[in-house]
Amino acid sequence: MLEDSPLTAEDVMTRDVKVVHPDTPLLTAVLLMADNHISGLVVVDDENRPVGMLTEGDLLRWHGEFTERQSWWLDHLADGLELAPTFMNAIRSQQRQVSKLMSKDTVTVAPDTSTREIARLFYDRKIKRVPVVQDGKVIGLVSRADLLRALARELAK
Repeated sequence: MLEDSPLTAEDVMTRDVKVVHPDTPLLTAVLLMADNHISGLVVVDDENRPVGMLTEGDLLRWHGEFTERQSWWLDHLADGLELAPTFMNAIRSQQRQVSKLMSKDTVTVAPDTSTREIARLFYDRKIKRVPVVQDGKVIGLVSRADLLRALARELAK
């Protein structure tokens, strides 16, 4: 249905995009997603250029606080002794930043990208959302829900 549609990313995108930075605490990002009922955030640099995505999938793939290698080292370092709290807090804070979980291979589209092309990207790349970028900066986001609403409007005609 969208293959014949003249709609573009700019026509269907969400304009009020919630973004985080790589150094944003993970808790802040998770609360932002939960409070806004969204399943993904664009991760941007200080100039609002996309550098990654943080999604529910990224969070679900996170298997604990430490990687297997980090856990092995901590077990051997601790081996019956308590580690200094400042050392443990430093490790935990490093693990709890968005940069540690975000996907870095972000696919973006231009405002004039057709909804057909976006649907194809979603299918081919197995993704659920794409930032809309103009002059390298995020101006919107197209999600599967945005495409579904566009499809519903097209079918109602």
